Amino acid sequence: MKFPLWRLSVFIAAAIWPLYWLYEAWSFALGPDPGKVLVERLGLGTLILLLVTLCMTPMQKLTGWAGWIAVRRQIGLWCFAYVVLHLCAYLFFVLGLDWSQLGVELSKRPYIIVGSLGALCLLALAVTSNRFSQRRMGARWKKLHRLVYVVVGLGLLHMLWIVRADLKEWSVYAFIGACLLLLRVPAVMRRIPRLYKKKTVVAT
Repeated sequence: MKFPLWRLSVFIAAAIWPLYWLYEAWSFALGPDPGKVLVERLGLGTLILLLVTLCMTPMQKLTGWAGWIAVRRQIGLWCFAYVVLHLCAYLFFVLGLDWSQLGVELSKRPYIIVGSLGALCLLALAVTSNRFSQRRMGARWKKLHRLVYVVVGLGLLHMLWIVRADLKEWSVYAFIGACLLLLRVPAVMRRIPRLYKKKTVVAT
């Protein structure tokens, strides 16, 4: 079976950024504390990819291309990969793999708990993203994968708790997230115009 070009494109687009950031950290191009910057970028990358996944259903409705759902699945897996890298970078660069400091960090910075809850939800979504789980779970699969809305909320709260002094950037992501969640309301979804229309064949 021929490998779809769009799958390769999504893979390259998602993989290139962590590799580039690691290169920047290795070459000390991220300033005096490259580990902290790397943690922040991976966290923000996770949030951006989450917002991109919410675009897929409106894009399907708008264009009529069913492939957007497959794109959503692939990007969703990349969300999980980013959050795993985010956690690993935090443990390595911030904690220095000193597990005894984790309890102290959790008590001083509750936003870490919020982020960890979001990561656990992404784990559940990633594990059940395959067709086997979809067939086995039936209607429960859709209910479980609505957790993505919870994850977006947790991600925005996690970011808000970190950037309390400067809300400009956070407000942009929060506004985009709110608009995308609003589009999932059935009454709003029905109003999305469809640019692609199937041609009807007239019998002669």
